[in-house]
Amino acid sequence: MGMQIGSGGGSADPEVMIEMNMTPLIDVMLVLIIMLIITIPIQNHAVNLNMPQGPSTTPPTPPVVVNIDVDFDGTVSWDGTAVNPAELDAKLAAVAAQPDQPEIHLRPVAVVPYKSVAAVMAAAQRLNVTKIGMVGNEQFLK
Repeated sequence: MGMQIGSGGGSADPEVMIEMNMTPLIDVMLVLIIMLIITIPIQNHAVNLNMPQGPSTTPPTPPVVVNIDVDFDGTVSWDGTAVNPAELDAKLAAVAAQPDQPEIHLRPVAVVPYKSVAAVMAAAQRLNVTKIGMVGNEQFLK
């Protein structure tokens, strides 16, 4: 910053300084960072887990599966053996009487009449069979 002396066309007033002095601001920020670092508690790098003590329980056994197939002419087979409606009711009643019922997988063929499949499902519902499901539904997507 130079000052002009004399009567040249400029003014004799010194120029105003527009830059801010950053040194005090940086000093204050450094003090605040140091105080923050001091007040933060020491971090534990360990993760506390409650792990089971002793032997684990045995894995659950897979459920017993009974396959009921309904053929195109309405023939019902229980695990590959053809049964009549009276035998089917007796076997479903025996399944319903068990405390841990086996899973019933009902597999109709694609061309079976609906009434044959509905009769098997109605018998299972009437006899309180709770674990029944349809298997092979992908054949009906066509």
